[in-house]
Amino acid sequence: MTHLPYIIAAYGLTLVVAVTLSLNAAIRLRRARARLATIERPGRNANTAGRRA
Repeated sequence: MTHLPYIIAAYGLTLVVAVTLSLNAAIRLRRARARLATIERPGRNANTAGRRA
């Protein structure tokens, strides 16, 4: 009896989870940077940063 199918499945699942978490982190980082760039746009000051016109 070989344990090879179990080992391959475990490594495969680990790889899928790691890739999924990495992609999710990269997407969230890109969105956060875009939001920060919007907040830090020139012409906005501290008094109007939280308000919308």
